[in-house]
Amino acid sequence: MKIIEVSLKDRSYPIWVKPGLLDQIPQLLASYRKRRWVVITQRSVKDMCDGTLIKTLASAGVRASTIVIPEGENAKSLSQVESMYQQLTELDCDRSTLLVAFGGGVVGDITGFLAATYLRGVDYVQVPTTLLAMIDSAIGGKTGVNLPQGKNLVGAFYQPEGVVIDPNLVESLPHREMVSAMAEMLKYGAIRDRNFFDRVSENLDSIVLREDDTMLTEAIARCCEIKAEVVSRDEQEKDLRRILNFGHTIGHALETTMGFGVLKHGEAVAYGMILAGSISRDLGHLSDEDFYHLESAVRKLPLPELGEIDSSSLLETVKRDKKAKGGKLHFVLLQGLGHAIISDQVVDRHIIRALASL
Repeated sequence: MKIIEVSLKDRSYPIWVKPGLLDQIPQLLASYRKRRWVVITQRSVKDMCDGTLIKTLASAGVRASTIVIPEGENAKSLSQVESMYQQLTELDCDRSTLLVAFGGGVVGDITGFLAATYLRGVDYVQVPTTLLAMIDSAIGGKTGVNLPQGKNLVGAFYQPEGVVIDPNLVESLPHREMVSAMAEMLKYGAIRDRNFFDRVSENLDSIVLREDDTMLTEAIARCCEIKAEVVSRDEQEKDLRRILNFGHTIGHALETTMGFGVLKHGEAVAYGMILAGSISRDLGHLSDEDFYHLESAVRKLPLPELGEIDSSSLLETVKRDKKAKGGKLHFVLLQGLGHAIISDQVVDRHIIRALASL
């Protein structure tokens, strides 16, 4: 079993990575076994939750209730959170309650926000069931819900007690979900590890089609190592952690302007990385060779066509991005593959020119 530490002094926690790990949750979290557990999940994984996690907990004598939330990004709303508060009170949950996020990024984000705010804070654990959540959203304590104006505009930094990653859970994932996650996997290499970027690029099909379980597990672990190292050095995104947003500024804007659900998060990030790479080249930070290498790797993914983009609406959404400070947008660019930088030199014309080149 691979154990990766997110080092945050008295709030440090482990990320466990191993195929078949779901069966060992009662042992991993033995200190919580006498508490009430509430598992937050979605309809799409409820059968898997009941047939694996709940069954495992029951056999270990753990009291567990379940809250099922709607599908899709629209579930990350303040009205949904209010409904969940009511359900927790009906279950007589107190500060000793342990919340368990069993699902993808939506489940993890809303469970983390719920944990951060219910009774001013209860413990929670992430058990991601999608590849995207395993390598990204389940790690680092970013929690949040959406507003009509944009993604994750309401939230908190609130770290889990641990992250349990069982790569076997991706076996039932639709092909499109696997493809969506690969953009985030490429991102880690693009910002921090050129060799990892090349290895993932060369093995994209093998990972997406789950032809090599060892390669998949190793790739998940490497992404977790990179994110854990960055979060440990900059928990609240004041400096270094911002590099994890490579591809996300325009990616989030694409998600918002096109309507949540039209593009998967990873698909939007994939286009965002190409656009950020183009801007990096435009500003002289990235060579033509590295840009074409980045673009060709991302375009190996079967991404949906974007159609016509309303650049005015997209620019307006970009300017509302959480990464804008003092009226200036702090944009993540590449200074060569494997090295990300933060720039406040990106202006409208750079984004428009990049969009025109798609």
